[in-house]
Amino acid sequence: MPHEIDSANLLERAEQLVQLALKAGAEKADAVVVRSRSKGVSVRLGKVESTEASESDDFSLRVFIGRQVASVSANPGFDLTALAERAVAMAKVSPEDPYAGLADESDLAREIADLELYDPTDVSSDSLRESALAMEDAARSVAGVSNSLGAGASAGMGGLVLVTSHGFSGSYAGSRFSRSVGVIAGEGTKMERDHDFDSRLYFAELDSPEEIGRRAAERAIRRLNPRQVPTASNLTVVFDPRVARGFVGTIAGAINGASVARKTSFLRDRMGQQVLKAGLNITDDPLKVRGSSSRPFDGEGIVGKPLTMIEDGVLKHWFLSSSTARELGLRTNGRGVRGGTAVSPSSTNLALEPGDISPEDLIRNVGTGLYITDMIGQGVDMITGEYSRGASGFWIENGELTYPVSEITVASNLKDMFMRITVANDIDRKFGVAAPTLAIEGMTLAGL
Repeated sequence: MPHEIDSANLLERAEQLVQLALKAGAEKADAVVVRSRSKGVSVRLGKVESTEASESDDFSLRVFIGRQVASVSANPGFDLTALAERAVAMAKVSPEDPYAGLADESDLAREIADLELYDPTDVSSDSLRESALAMEDAARSVAGVSNSLGAGASAGMGGLVLVTSHGFSGSYAGSRFSRSVGVIAGEGTKMERDHDFDSRLYFAELDSPEEIGRRAAERAIRRLNPRQVPTASNLTVVFDPRVARGFVGTIAGAINGASVARKTSFLRDRMGQQVLKAGLNITDDPLKVRGSSSRPFDGEGIVGKPLTMIEDGVLKHWFLSSSTARELGLRTNGRGVRGGTAVSPSSTNLALEPGDISPEDLIRNVGTGLYITDMIGQGVDMITGEYSRGASGFWIENGELTYPVSEITVASNLKDMFMRITVANDIDRKFGVAAPTLAIEGMTLAGL
């Protein structure tokens, strides 16, 4: 692992599958092959718990007869002709979908950029085991750590091959290397747990096992002896970057075209209006070189251009695939993602762009408030925007982090929260969703 994707062979099979579908009676068709290779090692308390390896090539075929559509999938070794004929037979008895169809031919990628997504470094199982053990050893060596939740290291690759009946043929591959460890600090009823991790496209860019282990231990120890705080209203809450990334993911869900079409987003009627605090920008860039979620073309063969989804607080774009765009009377922006046999819109390298203030100054300006390091449960109603989630973190007093707090709930409405965000300058763009430390004013805290 990873092995370079055998694009020529897979492209040939996908092309055969499309031609057989047309021969069987389809008017249009596309075929996708998703290739994955991975191996990983997990350890706990100095012993290997599992060593895993997997390989798969998953074929999917979509066929269209007018507005009737059917999709089938299979593993390697299937009969190409039989699969194509089955898909066409299914399409003939399927109800019409007014928005179904391939992407417009004029939108298809003519060139496929090299985004440097693939690192051919072959990491052995022995090396993965050594990394996992080193992470755990580093974490357990920190005074105050009492137990281990385990550590793991993995290496893998994924590849996509796409062929359509109207002229697109392409493939790309990406690698992925990751390390993670979780530990417990304290004893008895006063135990606290936490974790740390890193994930990169290039093996040499991974944080060292020792650094990851140390960070996990320090996070767990900082949480010891938490207190509860009184219920409060109109409180400023600060999200550390790990939590802020999840919050930005919530924003992405609210501007996903599929949610808008289903009327399950509270922002569905807000295109062209201010939805975030003035000065805030959310960008999405599928063409970032070595980007964690980059792709030279989407699941329909379209090059997605970098977009500012929300500019100066104003909503400018939905995430769109072809079918979702048709339903909304718009044009796709190349955000279609294959999920099994379906295509749905999704973000790529998404970022809430940073501000000018340091996280230390941001916290100092809060005075009294809450700094959240972890959130529990879902508690988000995307139709109304109501937001209520369990949280833990640290109390802010006189502009400084003081004691740990837990067993609290923070609540507000996303419409209000979006208009009260202040962002720091500490963004880390190594993940597919990037966000700096951010503060949100006017939240309610349910505590004692």
